[in-house]
Amino acid sequence: MSEAPEAPHPSRRRLFLLLGAVVLILAAVNVADKFGPRHTGLVAGPLVALVLVLLARRAGLTWHDLGLSRRTLVPGLKYAIGAILAVALVYAIGVALPLTRPAFHDVRYHLHPGAALLTAFIVVPLGTVLLEEIAFRGVLLGLVNRHRGAVWASITSSVLFGLWHILPSLRLNSANQAVGSAVGSGLTGRVLAVLGAVAFTALAGLLLCELRRRSGSLLAAAALHWATNGLGLLIAAALATTRFA
Repeated sequence: MSEAPEAPHPSRRRLFLLLGAVVLILAAVNVADKFGPRHTGLVAGPLVALVLVLLARRAGLTWHDLGLSRRTLVPGLKYAIGAILAVALVYAIGVALPLTRPAFHDVRYHLHPGAALLTAFIVVPLGTVLLEEIAFRGVLLGLVNRHRGAVWASITSSVLFGLWHILPSLRLNSANQAVGSAVGSGLTGRVLAVLGAVAFTALAGLLLCELRRRSGSLLAAAALHWATNGLGLLIAAALATTRFA
């Protein structure tokens, strides 16, 4: 008589259940943000981030596991300042060079200066960075790291972070001049743009995970994340204003 299959280890079963719950919550938020009322993420983001933290704490994760420990606040702040300065320098070079300047021509960010400031300093931090850092570099990274170690934690978090960007990148090839020129504007171009966005954000996720690991704080990853999005948005809005003035 053949032996019955071995039951999953309790910790493995628990991990899968928790990961499934987090992924389902994030998928629902992603769809709601894409197809729901404008700025749905601005309301849902902080609320869902709080729910995920409570879920993680209920599962036994510590504040240190989540990157929210007070002990790592100062190292996180140092890394955060360095990250923002590094992104500002890279963007300044990118704008100065004619070859890379088209990458900042994005119709999604043709905003009035006041709207650009509001988006960069309110919508991006609360509607994007807060939830994504709590979810991917906090809860998911902490859960998988607790059960499977740092390497699997970074890979899992980053792959899911890449997939998270499928819906937001559906119009990327028509919205961004550089991307449209590279991949085309048809269906094939859209597919290539989405695949490129997923791959790029997954690699960016690995960088953010490493920054989170080295600093021990979500503050460092959140600062790099905000600088990449927020400063890029401000530059794109400024270029659009001068271009069409």
